[in-house]
Amino acid sequence: MSAMTLGRREFRDKVYACWLGKSIGGTLGGPWEGQRHTHALEYYEPVPDKAAPNDDLDLQLVWLKMLEEQGVDPSVRMFADYWSRYAKAYPWNEYGFFMRNFARGLRPPVAGCFENYFVDEMGSPIRSEIWACLHAGDPQAAARMAWKDSTIDHAGGEGTCGEMFWAAVEAAAFVERDPMTLIRVGLGMIPLASHLARSIREAVWCHENGLTWGEARERIATRFAGIQPCHAVPNAGFTIIGWLYGKDFGDRICKAVNCGYDTDCTGATLGALLGILEGTVGIPAPWRDPVGDRIVLHRFTGPCDPPGTLEELTDRTVALAEQAADAKPDFTFGEATHLPDDWRTRVFRNELAREALGQDNHAGVELLDGREVWLHYGGDPVLRPGIGREVHIGVEGDPVPPVDLTVPHGWACRQTGPASFLLSSPGPVENRNMMTVSVGGKAVAFTMLGPGEATGYAAAQCVPICPRCQARTAACICEA
Repeated sequence: MSAMTLGRREFRDKVYACWLGKSIGGTLGGPWEGQRHTHALEYYEPVPDKAAPNDDLDLQLVWLKMLEEQGVDPSVRMFADYWSRYAKAYPWNEYGFFMRNFARGLRPPVAGCFENYFVDEMGSPIRSEIWACLHAGDPQAAARMAWKDSTIDHAGGEGTCGEMFWAAVEAAAFVERDPMTLIRVGLGMIPLASHLARSIREAVWCHENGLTWGEARERIATRFAGIQPCHAVPNAGFTIIGWLYGKDFGDRICKAVNCGYDTDCTGATLGALLGILEGTVGIPAPWRDPVGDRIVLHRFTGPCDPPGTLEELTDRTVALAEQAADAKPDFTFGEATHLPDDWRTRVFRNELAREALGQDNHAGVELLDGREVWLHYGGDPVLRPGIGREVHIGVEGDPVPPVDLTVPHGWACRQTGPASFLLSSPGPVENRNMMTVSVGGKAVAFTMLGPGEATGYAAAQCVPICPRCQARTAACICEA
């Protein structure tokens, strides 16, 4: 099989334009975030003198550090570790609920969905660009990494579909320019019946059937928008509207933002995609000059050795992409781009994405000597008195692992299969209970909650926030 080759100079220019476009779109949409009505922007309002701080970019800087320190294919468990180090102060919606679950001893993926109303939100779709740059021209690999990322705080939700879709579209945009082809690539990575896919198809239908952008916007808003302005489903449709209906870079990001709702995210995502498609030459000076090259961090972002400029971010991103390419026999970087005859077939491949989506969200993962050990809860991570629960243990690289499970005093634990155990307790069951999985004489711990730690949480209500610094109360940054 002949290799797909990307020209280094062109690739670097597109990566820089990706980050620049994201900075521009996020800065444009930031002042209007959360407003559900339409807008009439034609340019920045107000005109900035620097880029706006934005979690859309900052959270990917955490992943940048993780990839540099842990390699380009880290475990889902490592994502949780780096988030808990450098993003723990973020209180909003899904971010706060992941940390609430992580602090209770749960691990992803289940930590990303248990008692988390916000799994359908935009927090993970806005983190797609780093995976697209890491796996340029390889959409299914980008979508697989997006799945890992999104399990932290959106496991099983529409937010996962959103991140996988945009990571695949953006990765394919390094080699393909046609919008409809790119949209089909992205849709091929996510479930046909997902609401996000339906919203995107509706936006495309509107464009192909001659509706105005305003009519398209109203159809998305009335058919797919919910209570939360940061819901991933309508915002994906709004981003598509801006892309398909706009005339040029500025008009496209303005149309996306003018749809309202999560405006910094729609503008940032589309700006990044347009940057990949057109390179720096496609971003006019009036749009790039006000934001400049400097990265402005959000106050909730921890000391993750962040790049100071988009130039530095680009250099570090390109270096990681070179590492990822070294592991692919059918992909390389060279002096000029060369695409083999079957390159479109390769771009549409989705086996890795489908395999990722097939993984169990009712599970937690820990690392033991670098190997993933999974505890499959068989439902929610809660044991209730008098009700037996069968759990299953999986070990990376071993289809029938020799395992043992130790449970709290007073519980019954009967082995029902090579790696399956039936748990029960007459009660009472403590709020947080430690179970130990032994593999080959070494052990790793998992948490099972009791009913007192699983009383539910009011829908659409965030975790407690410090009234002074507005960070998550458990990670207050007032003193800092």
